[in-house]
Amino acid sequence: MKSEHIKIISVELNLTQRQVENTLILLSEGATIPFISRYRKEMTGTLDEVQIADIKNSASKLDELEKRRESILNSIEQQGKLSDDLKKKIEATYDITVLEDLYLPYKQKKKTKAGIAKEKGLEPLAKIIFLQNLNDIESEALKYLTDELETIEDALQGARDIIAEEINESQKARDAVRREFKYSAVVQASVIKAKKEQAGKYKDYFEFEEPLNKIPSHRLLAVFRGVNEGFLRVKIHPDEDKVLEKLAGIFLRGETESVDQVEMAIEEAYKRLLLPSIENEFTKAAKEKADIEAINVFADNLRQLLLAAPLGEKRILAIDPAYRTGCKIVCIDEHGNLLHNETIYPHPPQKETVQSGKKLASLVNAYKIDAIAIGNGTASRETEDFVRQKVRFDRDLKVFVVSEDGASVYSASKIAREEFPNYDVTVRGAVSIGRRLADPLSELVKIDPKSIGVGQYQHDVDQKELQNSLDRVVESCVNAVGVDLNTAGKYLLTYVSGLGEQLAQNIVDYRTENGAFKSRAQLKKVKRLGDKAFEQAAGFLRIRNAENPLDNTAVHPEAYPIVQKMAKDLSVEVNDLIQSAELRQKIELKKYVNDSVGLPTLTDIMKELEKPGRDPREQAKVFEFSNEVFTVDDLKIGMILPGIITNITNFGVFVDVGVKQDGLVHISHLKNAYVSNPSDVVKLHQQVKVKVISIDSIRKRIGLSMKEAE
Repeated sequence: MKSEHIKIISVELNLTQRQVENTLILLSEGATIPFISRYRKEMTGTLDEVQIADIKNSASKLDELEKRRESILNSIEQQGKLSDDLKKKIEATYDITVLEDLYLPYKQKKKTKAGIAKEKGLEPLAKIIFLQNLNDIESEALKYLTDELETIEDALQGARDIIAEEINESQKARDAVRREFKYSAVVQASVIKAKKEQAGKYKDYFEFEEPLNKIPSHRLLAVFRGVNEGFLRVKIHPDEDKVLEKLAGIFLRGETESVDQVEMAIEEAYKRLLLPSIENEFTKAAKEKADIEAINVFADNLRQLLLAAPLGEKRILAIDPAYRTGCKIVCIDEHGNLLHNETIYPHPPQKETVQSGKKLASLVNAYKIDAIAIGNGTASRETEDFVRQKVRFDRDLKVFVVSEDGASVYSASKIAREEFPNYDVTVRGAVSIGRRLADPLSELVKIDPKSIGVGQYQHDVDQKELQNSLDRVVESCVNAVGVDLNTAGKYLLTYVSGLGEQLAQNIVDYRTENGAFKSRAQLKKVKRLGDKAFEQAAGFLRIRNAENPLDNTAVHPEAYPIVQKMAKDLSVEVNDLIQSAELRQKIELKKYVNDSVGLPTLTDIMKELEKPGRDPREQAKVFEFSNEVFTVDDLKIGMILPGIITNITNFGVFVDVGVKQDGLVHISHLKNAYVSNPSDVVKLHQQVKVKVISIDSIRKRIGLSMKEAE
């Protein structure tokens, strides 16, 4: 990486050059973002995962810019037009917009109006007019008439075409137009009249106008979706009179007849060339910005969903509810293995309530069930009511309603077929519901995040950027929690730092052939798992009841000698350090600082010794909907109800109050204070109280307020 690039990134991200350089070195050596963030704090100055990812992205953009610069220099040189001055300007800029502006006059173009005019010999006339010294324009234009140019107006029009192109290629002109776009451009949307009847969901945008620099990302993405679906037209433009005034200030001088021609050329340059070009530029930039905001919302929601509270290793009876086809029941053990499955029919049309209740109670006893998980789809509320009110259990049970989002996608996937080749999609879906309660992270990593239903316009944003962002979130969450090496499936192991799909499969194969891992060091016996992969992965893998207690902590094997030295200095065993806070308090961390290990790493080690193998997630909590409402028809304005937050967007949050239709708490109704970002106030799956403030049965919209329910 060039030293200039390191300087640029450090200024852009407000980091030291040392932090940037060391991070880029680690990345180039194959280190992952979670590994660098956790185990190389001394090298990076304790940068977090977001900052490391920002460095990586900035470096990638600079690499792309360098490739573009090289391509431009080669192109101009091949044309024989690369002067020393132009070369210096191209080599000096790190702004892609400026780079493209410098290249514009030399860019190979299709046949343009200016090009045709030049072929007709009108370039000298254009130069004379552009100087704006000449008064008798018509006499000058007469000299250029030919069989192709029959009238004076033909000649003048050709000259104006040449001037217009020159204005378009002027960096001053382009910058002036950009400034007006930046400060005064508006987004205007209108309905395509022929599609008006079908475009009902875009009614808010039939006659829409909002400043580009103020429009929220969700509204802009809604407009673009309407355009893509063929219902709306959109244009982004500044005040035309202001732009033409600015351009006139740059190019007009004097009061000759030539000035009138140049003024006409300016207007043509703007309308035909500059406006479409800069509009595309700003539309693209606005879309990219909106994409980033929407992707960040999705990523934040996904992180919260993946790190949702697990119930833990419990025996679970999971129910995938339905009416006519019955409720599919599965019983799973502490490790998520399927023990039993069958179907009951507690609801109409069969309404076998008594038989279903007896069956449920017997299964709970037979399989020593600790908790019941009910999917939140069709017939969920009725099934929950049936389980809570109409079934008597001999055991103390907790009942949870679990999100089904993505369960159907999983049940029909290759992953599900591999796990349950002898069962149909209904059984697989029910197992997924039960496993989500036990450990949301382990189960949700099997599903494409876009199918989980926590995004905002996720189908409208750049899909490659979205996928990269979501993959980073999954990787981050998996490594933040840590993975049990002896129980984790292939799909969870895939996301462990340094592994990937093949090594994850090799670990599972090794475990099948040789039994449970007894130490992290044993990982080195796994096929193709070399020193680098071991370095990157080992600290994130846990082995319960290992011979070395550090194997069940986030302490990296490379740091074992430090912990052993601490224990030796106190004349105790490592296990004694873990069990005794009194012993740990006697450790003077400064004694163990060396060239590669500093206080940040030593502090992390002490935290791990305090709570070995700790799970950073909270514990699952039981939640109950109001027993007064089951459908939208049961709702009344003013009701205060318990709810669960199911999705967070820039404009507010969606809350499930148990009526099969989520309600919206607009950002202005979150609390009695200004809120700029809903994620600062609430979390996904948070249990909240809401007040019903509006009901639109036709549009299926429920308005809720949290601040009025306080």
